Amino acid sequence: MRAEQVDVFEANRSRLFGLAYRMLGEAAEAEDVVQDAYLRWRQHADTVATPASWLTKVTTNLCLGRLTSARARREHYVGPWLPEPILTSTDPGPLETVEQHDTLSLGVLMLLERLTPLERAAFVLREAFDCGHREIAEILDLDEAHVRQLYRRARQHVGEPRKRFPASAEQGRRILERFLAAAVSGDVAGLARLLAEDAVAWSDGGGKVTAARHPVIGRDKVARLFVGLGRSPRTGRAALSLAEVNGTPAVLVHEAGALSVVIVPEIVDGRVVAVHSVLNPDKLAFASAQSR
Repeated sequence: MRAEQVDVFEANRSRLFGLAYRMLGEAAEAEDVVQDAYLRWRQHADTVATPASWLTKVTTNLCLGRLTSARARREHYVGPWLPEPILTSTDPGPLETVEQHDTLSLGVLMLLERLTPLERAAFVLREAFDCGHREIAEILDLDEAHVRQLYRRARQHVGEPRKRFPASAEQGRRILERFLAAAVSGDVAGLARLLAEDAVAWSDGGGKVTAARHPVIGRDKVARLFVGLGRSPRTGRAALSLAEVNGTPAVLVHEAGALSVVIVPEIVDGRVVAVHSVLNPDKLAFASAQSR
């Protein structure tokens, strides 16, 4: 393959990864999809008239093929399943543009799990990459009316929560700092004031490490949970740092130099409405590599 054809693919790589990650919720799987797309590009580059469109179609369809098996695996997952976290401040490009942050958040990625594969593709292509309905129809080999119906159904499932007002990066960081301070100092009341009444804490250990097997629901229960964790001897020995994860301020917990937990709060209307804690070491491999 000619050097300029390799350059064309590399110019699209970040965008293709962003597409695959939003479709699958798994960074390692997304990387595999991008590699598969590259192998197909090597075979067909000489005959492709519009590389960006062709690569988008190939990547989307590779993801659709993997979603069915991925969902079957998640049905047998131990405890809550959360998407793999990624550090967005280290990877300039489509993953961290302001317009696309919303579709990158762990909360929205969890909502996308409610959709059928085709609904998810229509939603991601429209919301994250601003594709028109006709373009999406060409990518999915469907008629435009069908695509509009898919997108409308997808919006019905994920649109309502997105009408609220997410925190700015600065506000989110301030709230997160107060959250951590309250948890470590044992201030249950102070922590509760930062939480929405119906706040939910999700923990993903995948059966590999100790984690809650069910979501913890309610302001007081979530506050007590994190105060207990914040004052544990294990937390006292850990190194905590703030980072941007999936487009929002988050906490990285390192133990003995290794990334052991990523905590990503979802802040809406000035309150923490959800806290996503990823502890499964398999899901931390990508973020750990990014943070080195």
